[in-house]
This record gives sequence, C-alpha cells and structure tokens, in this order.
Amino acid sequence: MEASFLVSPVTVHANGDGPALAIGPDRPPSLLITLGITKTIEQELLHVFIQGSRNGSDWTERLAVFPEKFYVGVSSLVVDLSQHPEVEYVRAQWKAIRWGRGDKTPVFDFYVFAEPV
Repeated sequence: MEASFLVSPVTVHANGDGPALAIGPDRPPSLLITLGITKTIEQELLHVFIQGSRNGSDWTERLAVFPEKFYVGVSSLVVDLSQHPEVEYVRAQWKAIRWGRGDKTPVFDFYVFAEPV
C-alpha cells in the first residue's frame, strides 16, 4: 500500500464519507492517519472516524476516532491493522456540525491522509 489521501483537500458543508481505499496485498502492520484542518469558522466542530470494511461496501468496523476538532491544525493517530486482519478497505467518515446564531451551515476545509508504518 502506498501513501494516499482518504479525503483529498476539500471544503465540506455537511456530513460525508470519503472513498474506499484498498489496503492491498502488501498490507502494512499499521497506518498513520493524518487529519489536517486548513479552514474553519466559529461555533462548529468536525468529527472524523476511520472505518474498515471486508468488501468495500459494508462499513461496520470502526478502526479509530479523532477527537472532535474546533480549530485549524494537524492531528495524527496510528491504526494497528494487525488488530483487524479482516479489514481489506479503509475510508474516512465525518460529521460537521454548526450551532449558534445565524446560518447553521458548517464550513470546513480539511484532508485525511493515510500512510503505511
């Protein structure tokens, strides 16, 4: 598996899912997942989950969760794939929430990057 974006740099206004990424035959023991938030506005949060699947369509396995993010910045975590031998695909899922006065539409620019370790 080569390093790749789970979510290419994007602007989101709602919840969503990234595309499936095949782990492939040269399965690494772990993945370093990096979440980079490059733009946000006040009174909102982004919650990102890393999911696993056996077949690329059933996403029942939650591999990791980033803490809720409110600000611009970069965070990383390691997913130990040896604990999930059945997982053949990974993807990112996110929830974007805004509260307070005015327009309740969230605005986040972010990316999620995966690399073998």
